[in-house]
Amino acid sequence: MTATSPNADPQELAKFGEIAHHWWDPQGEFRPLHQMNPLRLQWIASHAALRGARVLDVGCGGGILAEAMAREGAQVLGIDLSPKPLAVAELHALEQGVAGVSYREVAVEALAAEQPAAFDVVTCMEMLEHVPDPASVVRACAALVKPGGHVLFSTLNRNTRSYLLAIVAAEQVLRLLPRGTHDHARFIRPSELARFAREAGLQTLGADGMAYNPLTQRFTLTADTGVNYLLACRK
Repeated sequence: MTATSPNADPQELAKFGEIAHHWWDPQGEFRPLHQMNPLRLQWIASHAALRGARVLDVGCGGGILAEAMAREGAQVLGIDLSPKPLAVAELHALEQGVAGVSYREVAVEALAAEQPAAFDVVTCMEMLEHVPDPASVVRACAALVKPGGHVLFSTLNRNTRSYLLAIVAAEQVLRLLPRGTHDHARFIRPSELARFAREAGLQTLGADGMAYNPLTQRFTLTADTGVNYLLACRK
């Protein structure tokens, strides 16, 4: 990808930009991110030490995960290509007095060319299913992490069950997400993501599923990677 042709879908950027002011509303459009964030943070910390680490959060949006990792003692850079969520993230961190987190509007591929092997940990959560070329993002993440460092992904599996649960149930029935948040054709099977990682020079350490209980409104880790899943890698 080039500076004039970034690995991004303008419609996706516009979609999230339009609702950026709701990013920190725990009952708003991004409620699922707030609900899964404690679990994501716990899972990340189980693979990589955050305190004192230099961490990159790719596709950070409004900064929910980036800010949480900074609160754990990491020095976090959050990057995104949608300026409105980044402005929300910066303002929220300022209002909350959260040190150790900064934000930048830059493509991950461009940052990889600029700062190779600069980060101890790279996270890319709920982002790969929104870009035209997810393999390019994986390669850039691998280039950005130091040897021995961790790259941690989460995304959605592509199968009939994920369509029924992540789109029909979550978007159309339970209204957990706005209609049109996801395109099922862009969901990524764990085997595909693992292949992208291997081809980028990463060692896959294992995958975990995330299950949502609509009664408790909580996410839990599970061995079932059929819908939401996380993949841990090391360089």
